[in-house]
Amino acid sequence: MAIVLDDTGFGQLGCFGSDIETPSIDRLAGGGLRFNRFHVTALCSRTRASFLTGRNHHAVGMGFLADIPLAFPGYNARLPRTAAPLPRILRDAGYSTLAVGKWHLVPRFERSAAGPFGQWPLGTGFERYYGFLQGDANHWSPNLVSDNHYVDPPATYADGYHLSEDLADTAIRLVTDQQHNAPGKPFFLYFALGATHAPHHVAPEWVEPYRGRFDKGWDTWRAETFERQLASGVVPPGTVLTPRPSWVDAWDDLSADEQRMHARQQEVFAGFLAHTDAQIGRLLTALDQLGRLHNTLVLLFSDNGASAEGGRMGSVNEHRFTARIPESAADNMAALDEWGGPRTYNHYSWAWAWAGNTPMRLWKRYTWLGGTRTPLVVHWPERITSPGIRGQFAHVVDLMPTILDATGLEAPGVVDGVTQQPVDGASLVPTFASPDAPSPRDTQYFEMLGSRSIVHGRWKATTDHISTGVLDEEELATGSRDFAEDRWELFDLETDFSEHTDLGSAHPDVLRQLQELWLAEAGRNQVLPIDDTFIKRVGALIPPAWPPGPARSYRPGAGPIGDESIPPLFGGFRLTAEATVPAGADGVLCALGDWHGGFALFVANGRLVFAFSRAGEMLEVTAGEQVPEGDHELAVFYRMRRGETGDFTLLYDDRSVGTLPVPGMLPMAIQHGGASLRLGYDTGFPVSDRYRPPAAFSGTLHRLRIETPGAPPPDPLEEVRAALHHE
Repeated sequence: MAIVLDDTGFGQLGCFGSDIETPSIDRLAGGGLRFNRFHVTALCSRTRASFLTGRNHHAVGMGFLADIPLAFPGYNARLPRTAAPLPRILRDAGYSTLAVGKWHLVPRFERSAAGPFGQWPLGTGFERYYGFLQGDANHWSPNLVSDNHYVDPPATYADGYHLSEDLADTAIRLVTDQQHNAPGKPFFLYFALGATHAPHHVAPEWVEPYRGRFDKGWDTWRAETFERQLASGVVPPGTVLTPRPSWVDAWDDLSADEQRMHARQQEVFAGFLAHTDAQIGRLLTALDQLGRLHNTLVLLFSDNGASAEGGRMGSVNEHRFTARIPESAADNMAALDEWGGPRTYNHYSWAWAWAGNTPMRLWKRYTWLGGTRTPLVVHWPERITSPGIRGQFAHVVDLMPTILDATGLEAPGVVDGVTQQPVDGASLVPTFASPDAPSPRDTQYFEMLGSRSIVHGRWKATTDHISTGVLDEEELATGSRDFAEDRWELFDLETDFSEHTDLGSAHPDVLRQLQELWLAEAGRNQVLPIDDTFIKRVGALIPPAWPPGPARSYRPGAGPIGDESIPPLFGGFRLTAEATVPAGADGVLCALGDWHGGFALFVANGRLVFAFSRAGEMLEVTAGEQVPEGDHELAVFYRMRRGETGDFTLLYDDRSVGTLPVPGMLPMAIQHGGASLRLGYDTGFPVSDRYRPPAAFSGTLHRLRIETPGAPPPDPLEEVRAALHHE
C-alpha cells in the first residue's frame, strides 16, 4: 500500500521533528523505518509518474505538470506503453488494484467525460478508482470521479462533508469489499490524499488545539524543530541548519497584526495535517481489523517539499496570482476568522514552507533539498524486525522496484507486445534488514523549470537557477535567470546533510565532472531542451491567434462538463441560453466553478444576472429590466479590448440590457476545485451569494451556446505574461 501526501515538507511530520501531532504516521514509523535521504522530483505529477513506473519522470514524458502537455518527448504528459505502470504489473500477477485520491496524471483536454481514458487510473491498470484528476481540490466540495465518470460528492459542507474523510471511507470500503469477496487475495491500494496541498481546508475543532502554538514565529519554530530532529536522530550529528533566505521576512520584523495573520495560517495548516493523519489512522485501523496490516508493506511519502505558492503574505485564495490580483495582508486579515473554511481557498506564507522543510534550503519547484527531500516511512511488521532510521540514498523511482522485490515479481520485458524501457530505480528491500546495506544506486539527476542538480556518490551539485513566470518572488534576487550565468555549487552529502556548505572552489574538478554527468543524464532521460519559463509552457496551449471559434452547444440532461470541454474564454466570449421563460422566472441557467473562481448566468428577482468570480473578486452585472416571458435568447457577451477595459454586456435577444466595465483580463483558465459546468442548476458552492444551489431554473433551458469571438492582440502571450506577473 502506498500513502502519498501532497506538499508535505521534511520537517512537518512528528516523526521527522515537528510538534504537529501525527500519531498515526508516527506509529507507522515507530514500528518501521524512516528514510532520511529519500528524494522526489520537486513537483507532484512528476513524482507520481516516477513512483508508478519506476522510471525517471522525463523518461516517461512527465517533465512538468500533466495539465500542460508539450510536444517534446520528455514533456508530453502521457505515460508511454514502454513503461507499464505498477498497477498493471500487479493486476496481471493476480493482485486487486485500487486507487483512491489525487491522480494528476491525465493531460489537459483528456479529462472530460469523453476521455480518452488511457491515462486515467483504470487505463493504467487500476481496477477501481475514486478521487479527483486535477492537481488540487476543494476539500469541502470537490470535483470527483468514480472509475471513469464524474460524480457529485455523497454529501455537502452543510452535512459535514470533508474530502479526506470521504477518501478514507472509500478506501476502507474498497479494501473491505475486496477482502470479503476474495478472502486473502493480495491487493495494492494507492491512497493519495489531497492534503496537505492548498487549500488548507479543515474544521475549526481541528485547529483549536494549535491556537497560540506558533506565536513565536517561523524562525523559532524552525530552530526548535531542528533540535528535535537532532535529538531523535532523524538528522545526523554535525548537520548545520541552513539560514533564512534574505527575501523571507524575519519574524521579529513583522507587525503584531502580520504576526497574528501568519500564526493563524500555520495553525490552520497544523489542524489540516492532524486531521489528515487521523484519516490515515482510520485506514490503518481497518486494515488491522481485517487482519492484513501485519503483512502489508506500507510506504508513506510526500510528492515534494512544502509549497511556497502562497507567496510572501500567504493567500486567502491561492489562485489569485493567475488572475492579476496581488496578495494583500488586509484581505488576509479580513478573512482570518474564516481561514480554512468554505469561503477561503487558503495557503500559508512561503516562510512557513521554508520552515516546514527544516533543515534544508528552499521548497517545492526547486532541486535544492527543500524541494526534493521528503519523509519516507516504511512499515512491514512481518519483514522489518529492527525498526529505525535508514540513511541510504533513495529516490521515488526506487519504490516500484521495491514493491516488486517484496512481492517476488520482476518488471516484465514485454507488455502487450511492446518492449519495455529499462527501470531506473533499484530495490530498497536489502536496507530493511540492515542499516549498513549500501545505497541501491549512487547517481540521480534532478531538473525542474531549469533548476538543476545531480547526486553522484557522496557529492551533490546544484545550480542557483531561478525559473521565470511562476510567482513574482523576491527570491529572484539571489538566483540566475540566464543559463549561461548559472552558478553551480558543490556539496559533500556525507558530511553536509542539509546542503549548507559550498565546496565548489575547493574541488573544481569534481564540480566539472558532475556538470558533465548531469548533461549526460539529461540527454539519456529526455530532459532536453530545457525551458525555464512557465509562460511559454502555458502559451503552448494557446493558439497562435485567437480567431472566432465555432459555437459549441450544450444541452441539459448530460453529466458534469469539465472546463477542458469548453473553449478558452479569457480572450472573449458569448454565452447564450436558449430558454422558455415563465412568469416570475428564477434560477441558474449555467454555472461553472464557485465563489473561489467561476461564472454563473442566472435569473434573480426576475432579472438576468451574470456573475464572474475572478479568484474571489466578484464581477457581477444585472439587467436593467425583467426577463420577458416566452422563448428567448438570454446572453452575456465579453470582449477584451487591448489596452482598454473590457465589458460584460447582458442581452435579451441581442438587445443590450446591462453593461459592466471589466478592468484587466479574465483568468486564462478558471481555476476551481469545485463543480464542473452545470446546465439549468448548480451544485456545491455557488458562484454568487444571490442564489443557493441547486437553484434549478424555473423555466425550460433548451440549449447553451458558447461562442468565442476571440481578441486581436498581435502577441497573445503578452496578455498572459501580464496576468501571471500582476502587471
